[in-house]
Amino acid sequence: MTNREKYSRQILFPPIGADGQEKLLESKVVILGCGALGTAQANALARAGVGTLRLVDRDFVEESNLQRQILYDEADARERIPKAIAAARKLNQINSEVKVEGVVEDVDNRNIEKLVSGFQVILDATDNFEARYLLNEVSVKLALPWIYGAVVASYGMTMTVLPGSTACLACLFPGPP
Repeated sequence: MTNREKYSRQILFPPIGADGQEKLLESKVVILGCGALGTAQANALARAGVGTLRLVDRDFVEESNLQRQILYDEADARERIPKAIAAARKLNQINSEVKVEGVVEDVDNRNIEKLVSGFQVILDATDNFEARYLLNEVSVKLALPWIYGAVVASYGMTMTVLPGSTACLACLFPGPP
């Protein structure tokens, strides 16, 4: 194990333990969207020691992001740094043992498979249903688990999709609302 002290509280927590921490260190997660939800997810996973994170977002940091998107600061907004790059830089400072890759791309049907291939789980932090249905399609096609996530105003929603075991987004909602 890399740095046992860094993860000592998780190792002492019986539901994780040493074996669970080793699994975290070896895991690979792709997060699509680096807004409020995506930055919170990425921050928690990097601190927990998830081995590899890929962060995908097409947007740039703006001043209006700063009160709710926890991985950015005023310098990022002033310089209009791409969110995926700014988030990756901050996460590398938080936990240098985690491999973090920032990808500045718009997710579409031409690149979605390339963006998620080789990862063990997809975290949805997108802000539109077109992207979510695309995620659902690739998840089912590749038998890759994904977690739907949405935050609107003061409430949030999640749905775990395990292809072949649970309903998928299109199973429950054949068309976008």
